[in-house]
Amino acid sequence: MTAQERQQGAQAHPQLLAEFGGAYNGPATNYVQQVGKNIAVQSGLANAQSAYTVTLLNSPVNNAFAIPGGYIYTTRQLVGLMDNEAELAAVLGHEVGHVAARHSQQRQKAAQQNSLLGAVGSILSGVLLGNNALGQLGQQVASTGSQLLTLGYSRSQERQADDLGIAYLSSAGYDPRAMATVLRSLAEQNALDARTSGRSDGAVPEWASTHPDPASRVNEALQEAQGKQGSVLNRDVFLANVDGMMIGDDPQQGVVNGSTFVHPVFKFAFKAPQGFFMVNGTSAVSISGQSGKAQLTTRPYNGNLSSYVQGAFAQLSGQGTQIQPGSIQNTTVNGLNAAYGTARVNNGRSNVDVTVFAYAFSGNQAFHFITIAPSGQTGVFNPMFNSMRRISASEAAAIKPRKLDVVTIRSGDTIRSLAQRMAYDDYQVERFLVLNSLQANSPLRAGDKVKIVTY
Repeated sequence: MTAQERQQGAQAHPQLLAEFGGAYNGPATNYVQQVGKNIAVQSGLANAQSAYTVTLLNSPVNNAFAIPGGYIYTTRQLVGLMDNEAELAAVLGHEVGHVAARHSQQRQKAAQQNSLLGAVGSILSGVLLGNNALGQLGQQVASTGSQLLTLGYSRSQERQADDLGIAYLSSAGYDPRAMATVLRSLAEQNALDARTSGRSDGAVPEWASTHPDPASRVNEALQEAQGKQGSVLNRDVFLANVDGMMIGDDPQQGVVNGSTFVHPVFKFAFKAPQGFFMVNGTSAVSISGQSGKAQLTTRPYNGNLSSYVQGAFAQLSGQGTQIQPGSIQNTTVNGLNAAYGTARVNNGRSNVDVTVFAYAFSGNQAFHFITIAPSGQTGVFNPMFNSMRRISASEAAAIKPRKLDVVTIRSGDTIRSLAQRMAYDDYQVERFLVLNSLQANSPLRAGDKVKIVTY
């Protein structure tokens, strides 16, 4: 690691923490840090474990990444999907491999040469310019600098990082096949996420959107692992350390429940349009569908909703591109003062309509949707705009966090009986199977341990 890389990482680190939910302080935190440092030293980027900063992120999406300077990240959601310590080391080793191969520098150079609007960051710019690969709006408020460090990888870069991660696993004594097994779990989780959210357009969750197609890499990882030394899995140690870890949305950041988003702290709720799915980020909720995309977020509010909407449009403008609404209208929605405006933008191939719809919740707190739809089709979001409402204190108090619970299989337990203990209203069996890397006909043995999700 060079001094410049250390400085770059140190500058981006607080931005990334803010973007991805902050550090998670709870079960597994110290354990993840130690496993991450142990696998990172295998890369040779630095020989001392103290040179690395490993962070378990308080995020409900499956994601992991590393940036120059020895900074390594994984979300609690992704850790909860894993089955043993070797898989944890595999994911973290894969991310370190990207840094060791200087992939982020290659991505930054390409991104800077092809900078788009520079508006709310490269993600919204990509949507405005028709770039389908940039459909995930949940992290829009991050600075461009941190986004350049966490852009998606190419297929060849993914393969190289897999190979490096497998080499690190072997040198650390872990079973090198763990890379393949965790990729398989990710692929199965991606497919389940698509089913549970009703997606049919092939869109994939956060980790898969920046790390292409884990399913196709499983066999390649198994082939790469052949002949390599290492057998450690540390399943029991892993399960003991993740027991009790939060799973899913942190109520402090709001909760997605089917088509409804509820924020118990700010006491509001809204419903996504039919056929759309939501992903909750730290500072924004993304709402995506085939007929448009949206985000809910906030910005400073001085009591004037019209100027608030104008300011939101100004944030979308940059590098010679001005996005201005034709007019700003005032209205009320379920007792909330609201204001909205729409601007037509040419993305180089067609026109799209960008709408900002804002709500005042107090004299100094407002929230707003930004929506993007083909010209003349913003109406698809009208049901969502009209669904925004305050919630009562009792509704807010009813929102509880989910957690991972490691249980011992008892005689007579079945996949269905264990799945019925999962804290979900739908897809209980499917969620249980993916969470534990099991098949519908997998045998259960009394005394073995499995993971369930409870309140």
